[in-house]
Amino acid sequence: MCGIYGIIQLDGKPADPSLLPRMGRVTLHRGPDDEGMHADGPCAIGMRRLSIIDLSGGHQPISSQDGRVWLVCNGEIYNFRELRRELEGCGHAFKTHSDSEVVLYAYLEYGDSFVERLNGMFGFALWDGVRRRLLVGRDRLGIKPLYVANDGKQLAFASEAKALLELPGLDRALDPASVASYLQLGYVPAPQCIFRGIRKLPPATLLIVEEGRVEQRRYWRVPNDVDRSLSESQWIERVRARMEQSVRMQMVSDVPLGAFLSGGVDSSGVVAFMARASADPIKTYAIGFGGSRADEYYNELPYARRVAELFGTEHREIVVKPDVVSLLPRLLWHMDEPVADTAFITTYLVSEFARRDVTVILSGVGGDELFGGYRRYLGDHYQKQFERLPRWVRAGARALGEKLPSDRHSSVLNMLRLAKGFLASTGQSFEARYGSYVQVFSPAATGLLLRGQGYERYDAVEAAFQMAKGDDALNRMMVVDAETQLPDDLLMLTDKMSMAVSLECRVPLLDHELVELAARMPEQVKVRNGRLKHAMKSALTDVLPPDILNRKKRGFGTPMGAWLKTDLKPLLARMLDEPTVAKRGLFDYAQVRSLVSDHEANRIDGTDQLLSLMNLEIWSRIYLDRRTPDDVTAELKEALA
Repeated sequence: MCGIYGIIQLDGKPADPSLLPRMGRVTLHRGPDDEGMHADGPCAIGMRRLSIIDLSGGHQPISSQDGRVWLVCNGEIYNFRELRRELEGCGHAFKTHSDSEVVLYAYLEYGDSFVERLNGMFGFALWDGVRRRLLVGRDRLGIKPLYVANDGKQLAFASEAKALLELPGLDRALDPASVASYLQLGYVPAPQCIFRGIRKLPPATLLIVEEGRVEQRRYWRVPNDVDRSLSESQWIERVRARMEQSVRMQMVSDVPLGAFLSGGVDSSGVVAFMARASADPIKTYAIGFGGSRADEYYNELPYARRVAELFGTEHREIVVKPDVVSLLPRLLWHMDEPVADTAFITTYLVSEFARRDVTVILSGVGGDELFGGYRRYLGDHYQKQFERLPRWVRAGARALGEKLPSDRHSSVLNMLRLAKGFLASTGQSFEARYGSYVQVFSPAATGLLLRGQGYERYDAVEAAFQMAKGDDALNRMMVVDAETQLPDDLLMLTDKMSMAVSLECRVPLLDHELVELAARMPEQVKVRNGRLKHAMKSALTDVLPPDILNRKKRGFGTPMGAWLKTDLKPLLARMLDEPTVAKRGLFDYAQVRSLVSDHEANRIDGTDQLLSLMNLEIWSRIYLDRRTPDDVTAELKEALA
């Protein structure tokens, strides 16, 4: 695990290797154990290393025996032992025990198609010195990030955008279309980036630079073809076997290893299979909130404790009331781009807690996207039932829905929030209806907020639906999530927040073979009669107790909406007051003021909307105004004192 970075001159002139140490210093947190670089004519590549496998011999950049090919690689190749044996059989001699070295010889043996043989999470750059050719690649699901800047003369890449900002002359101004996308989704979807001069390399993509030409090639997509030839019991058995195999594969490590445990189905299943594969007790880590009723609503510690006792783990838990004013500037600096998902705060806190003991952690991220765990996946199911009602009943329900209160920090108000959103979406097309479930601001609200400013609109959800073909509605929704929210929100924040404390986070439920298996499973097997995650829960029936399998879902976030009405109300007021909004020059203040008022009165649940605006302002003070996180924190604390 590490941070990688590099540059290549498109005109063939020598690259300036003195730029690389600057890129490395700003991403020291990604690799505190080692650093290295290699320069050869127009190309220079470098890395910061967090040692996980082959602690003494895994220095990077690493070269082939003949010095032809050089590599920097971020992540882990889980099937490296099998690939190594295969490549040794082809006559290749290895000089280390590093998992990254197999990438070199796989390229030499199989050409660009080698990437299709890798099982892992990775971002890599491979320089072929003979062909004068640079190959940059990202794993299938986008677990590891990669940013690219290309001004036509020089192409640069890095694991984090802040490393590219160290390059002279790079345009760090806001990209208007990306700001609009951020407001709509609460994150910036690839290939967009909030900075005008930077783009994200999409998941499962190779970027090839040769003779001054730059080409992008997609090498994998989530399958669209559903397999209806298997029985439900056959599907369930295959899911169970592949889950267990994936967890076992991802437990390979030469440093201490543990697991995040929320007590939900996903993390509990991962811990169960880890316990089966280990002769020693697994180390598990959980986080909870205490104090107000809203805090208790998000507290999952009793469930985590139940699972820990069941599998005899070395369980550690922490109850927090985070100092959000101190955290937000620092965490948004680590994120590179603003985000409106409160899970980035929780993920950081539990990562910091776990890093006291371990260097590698396994997480249950991805189970909801693979097996149908979100309530929004039931929207089409309820829509069909809704359409059976008389027209006058539907019209009355929609009118009632507009008047419902909305909040997410109690069971009753949360159900009303979901009902309000569902009723507002009825009558729309399937694609538009799903888009309304995942949006933060609607396109119309985004336009009003941005005061009609001109920008080229990009709808990532709409674009993903165009690729998600077939007649299986649930699988189409899940393919869309795998193209958008999963890599650009959940996996991005998981990577950035764990690497902020130099912790490697692995996600065994996103093993690409398990993803392909889930994608080919018919809708009625994944979700049965309104039961979310039916196939996954059935696969774990003999592994987890009923009270864990059937418990109500909680998001891995914070009670931010309640805090914005109480403890954080002064911070919100300061970040979104009229002088601040006017000075930044992005938003119509009347729209902002109306949003704050409606949230405080529970007319809407404006948690995500308000957090998106507040975080964008804090982020702007750091990245646009070029201030340090500590400086911004000090200002906020002084203003709120």
